[in-house]
Order: sequence, then C-alpha cells, then structure tokens
Amino acid sequence: MTSGGIHQGAQVVVATIMAIAALSIASSVFAPVAFALFIIALVWPLQKALQAFLPRLLALAVSVVVMTVAFVYVGSLVVSAFGRVGRWIVNDAARFQAFYDQITLWLEGHGIAVAGAWSEAFSVGWMLRTAQTVTGRLNSTMSFWLVVLVYVFLGLLEVDDFGRKLKGMRNRAAGALLLQGSMLTAAKIRRYMLVRTLMSVITGVLVWLFARAVGLQLAEEWGFIAFSLNYIPFLGPLVATVFPTLFAMTQFGSWQAVVAVFACLNLIQFVVGSYVEPRVAGSALAISPVTVLFSVFFWSYLWGVFGAFIGVPITIAFLTFCALHPSSLWLAEIFGSPQKEEKAAEGAAVTP
Repeated sequence: MTSGGIHQGAQVVVATIMAIAALSIASSVFAPVAFALFIIALVWPLQKALQAFLPRLLALAVSVVVMTVAFVYVGSLVVSAFGRVGRWIVNDAARFQAFYDQITLWLEGHGIAVAGAWSEAFSVGWMLRTAQTVTGRLNSTMSFWLVVLVYVFLGLLEVDDFGRKLKGMRNRAAGALLLQGSMLTAAKIRRYMLVRTLMSVITGVLVWLFARAVGLQLAEEWGFIAFSLNYIPFLGPLVATVFPTLFAMTQFGSWQAVVAVFACLNLIQFVVGSYVEPRVAGSALAISPVTVLFSVFFWSYLWGVFGAFIGVPITIAFLTFCALHPSSLWLAEIFGSPQKEEKAAEGAAVTP
C-alpha cells in the first residue's frame, strides 16, 4: 500500500471516530432527528393518500393526530402492563423475600456471601437516587418526544418540497441517488416495521397462551410485555423471557417447573424469531444476525433505549444507500442483500 493510500485510510478512520463521538456527545440533537425521520417514513404514505382528497395542511393534521393517538395508546398499554407487574411485586413482597432468603442461604452454604454486598448496594440512599433517576428519565423522555413531534410535523410538511429539491439539483447523479435511496429506505423501514409488528403480535399471543396454560400469574401482562419488547431484537426477547421465569420461581417453588417455563418461553422466541420471521420478511430485509446484534448494542450505547429500538432501521438505511453506489457496494454485499437492493432500485419510481 502506498503512503497516499495509508494517509487516506487514516483520514477515514479519524473521520469515523469523530462522527461516532459527535453522535454520542450530541445525542440530544441527533437522536430526535433520527426518530423523526423514522416516523416520517412510516406516516408519509398515510398523508400522501389523504392529500389525494384533502387539503395539504388538513391531511398533515389528520396524519399527526392519528400518529399521536396510536403512540399514546400503545404507550399507555405498555405503562399499564409494567405498572401491574410492579404493583404485583409490591403486594407479593413477602414471597419474593422468602425466595431471596432461600437463594442467600444456598449461596452462603456454597461459600458465597451476598448479604453484606446486598445491604451496601441497596440502601435508603440507593432507593432515593433510583427514584430521582427514574423521575429525571421520565422528564427527559417527555422532552425527547416533544422535540420528535415538532420535527415530524415540520418534516411531513416538507416531504414534497424535499423531493423537488433533489430532482432539481445541479448534480443530477447525486440527486437521483439521494432520492432513490430515500425512497428505498422508507419502503424497507415500513416493511421491517410491518414484519416486526406481526412477529411481535404472534410472540405476545403465544406467550399469553402459554402463561395461561401453565397457570402463570399476570399472563396478559407477560404477553403484552413480550409484544412490546420484541421490537428490540435480541435484548427485548431476552428480557421478556427472564422476567416471567423469575416470577415462576416465586410462584411454583419447583426448579423443574421453572426450567420448563424458561425452556418453553425461549422456544417460542426461537421459533418466531429464527424460523417464522425470516420466511415472512424474505431476503429483501436479510441482515447478518451479527450485524443486527452489533447495531442494537452500538446504538444503545450511543443513545440508550431509543438507540436499541432504532438501531436496526438505521443499519437498514445505511446498507440501502451502500448498495446504490459502486464504491460502497462491498459493504452491502457483506452485511446486506445487494442483489435484492439492485432489483428494487431498478424498479423504483423517481417520484416520492
């Protein structure tokens, strides 16, 4: 490799590191924009259909109202499900305490002392700090969604104008690539969310039916929690499996029953996630499992829970644009499905 090539490679590495640092430091700026673009991709078809027989501003208002009602309704169900689980923990604290005492005695019998560490870690001060952290997170979450809503409103208002600007760019090739990539990305994100929603519904229903069949308490809540957490690949299903298993430990008091519950819940997640979903999604959304897992961890590290949710759509957008340019096609060939991308690009329309 020549010195010029080494120098250019070093510049790329430095630029990448600086971009990642900027995304992390300015997460309060970039994360709402990313979420707004994600929501615009989902809501725009509705607004476009409404604009066929309604004035533009009225269609925009209806689209924003429908989006807001849907988010508030689903969010209230999620809060209600987790709230009922929390209240059940408080009301059944004695059983959890007895279960904790049994584990402590077993661990201490095997030479592992946990009582001192537990008392140091979980004190009144810890509870106060936790409450303050949760309150701060709730306030920041409300501020986050308010900023996202403003971006969505303004973005939906300018989608048509943005398309015309791209068509009118002096650099025709760049404008066509940006327009085509944006359209393909939006279409793939809509398909991804449709498939993810369908799989989440199937997972939630199966978990609910299984919990009802074995007599696990809060069956409806476990089903809805599995539905909601399934939107976060890998981490969400893991959490949705671990929590019911912990509750089964306190309810059944039998290690055989706990192992059976854990195995069956994981079997549901495995069948839906590894067998049903790939066949429903098809190869157009094919991404390496390693890439999906890396996306979840990478974006959750940068942006927390919001990043874990939106990490895969960002990766889909990145690979979609990579597949449209010869210099970056190799990335799509390694991590994505470039053949499908090229076919979709050839058949894509040039109007938004």
